[in-house]
Amino acid sequence: MAEATPSTEQPELKRAIGPKLLLFFVIGDILGTGIYALTGNVAGKIGGALWLPFLLAFVVAFLTAFSYLELVGKYPKAAGAALYTNRAFKIQFLTFMVAFAVMSSGITSASSAALAFGRTYLQSVIKEFFSDTFTVSATLVAILFIIALAGINFRGVSESVKANVVLTCIELSGLLIVIAIGIYAIAVGDGDPGRLTEIHTAPGQTALLAVTSATALAFFAMVGFEDSVNMAEECQDPVRIFPKAMLWGMGAAALIYVAVAITSSLLIPSDELAKAGSSALLRVVQVGAPSFPLWVFSLIGLFAVINSALINMLMASRLIYGMANERIIPRFFGTVHPFRRTPWISIVFTSGIAVILVSTADIAKLGGTTSLLLLIVFTIVNVAVLVLRKEKAEHKHFRAPTWAPVLGAITCAYLAMPVLSGRPWDDYKIAGYLLAAGLVLWGINRVTHGRVEIHPEKLSK
Repeated sequence: MAEATPSTEQPELKRAIGPKLLLFFVIGDILGTGIYALTGNVAGKIGGALWLPFLLAFVVAFLTAFSYLELVGKYPKAAGAALYTNRAFKIQFLTFMVAFAVMSSGITSASSAALAFGRTYLQSVIKEFFSDTFTVSATLVAILFIIALAGINFRGVSESVKANVVLTCIELSGLLIVIAIGIYAIAVGDGDPGRLTEIHTAPGQTALLAVTSATALAFFAMVGFEDSVNMAEECQDPVRIFPKAMLWGMGAAALIYVAVAITSSLLIPSDELAKAGSSALLRVVQVGAPSFPLWVFSLIGLFAVINSALINMLMASRLIYGMANERIIPRFFGTVHPFRRTPWISIVFTSGIAVILVSTADIAKLGGTTSLLLLIVFTIVNVAVLVLRKEKAEHKHFRAPTWAPVLGAITCAYLAMPVLSGRPWDDYKIAGYLLAAGLVLWGINRVTHGRVEIHPEKLSK
């Protein structure tokens, strides 16, 4: 009898995620900083019709979700947009820039969460338990917050989708509190329904530009669904369960967002919401339910932004590590700490960028930059799904109706354009600086190592 030889192949990831866990993962990945921190800023761009940009952002994201569903069913690998870009266009530089844009969006998203932590929810808790004369620097707190995240990241964090169910329930509870306040306000006749159709325009601005400008910012609240494709290799029968989980999850998140937006507009004039900024939901709770302990909602908000920031910084540092491991940026960034076994150089690098961002930008700019970067990526993904139709999979998978990726590419590109969307130039400047940093790293690597083949499926490992 021949002696069995041990296999040298890597074992497959454990397929532990069923349809319910995947549904909670999608909802949990979408809920977070966007709605907790940017409601007031969106109101400042559109007025009382605050619900409209969140609804339109959902429609644009929903169209793009069809493309992701077809691609994840066809290529059930944990690599996402970089894999699809590489397969469709086979342009190594484009693949790298897509991966770097995704990484950058994680940093800007985490930075906006850090500012919401320092400037809004922590300040509310401090005021509740200490005198108003006790103040702390919000920017300093945001920087310390990023450093603390880096410490947790360095120590090593084992993510669990079962724990995500608990985190999602806590984040969701805060939004349900706001919705319950809205229902009560309607029941007792409070609030002004007339505000729900008000669209305010700046001098020289059309109503269409006001709506698209607000939608471009509100889109930040709908991102996160695309991260779920990175769980494909750990799902039970991903081809079958992904479509329902993603579409139902996005629909549930959109319904919650629209209900929160309607409640906010019913109870508070848009100019007051805009003035409140990232504190808008705190103001809604304060006005709609004066007896409700505000510190409870503040703690829920703190938890929501901490969770969002940690997930995004983990993703960003691992992507940099993956790029270095694949030798498409200097290998130095892939250095692993000998004791903690975490990619400490990539953690320091991404955290350093985040510290610079929280020191120089505000929440609206960082949220806008996040949505801009992902709108560009989504435009490419929507085109990629059409290009890849020439490749036939050996197994059955979800196929999006052709109109969905076509409309998805058009709407995403529209919201990414400066003139058409009314997006502020600061978003493009921040995105440009981040992508320029990636270009420098790419150039250094080309000079020192020459052309390197990219394997996107290995970037997120």
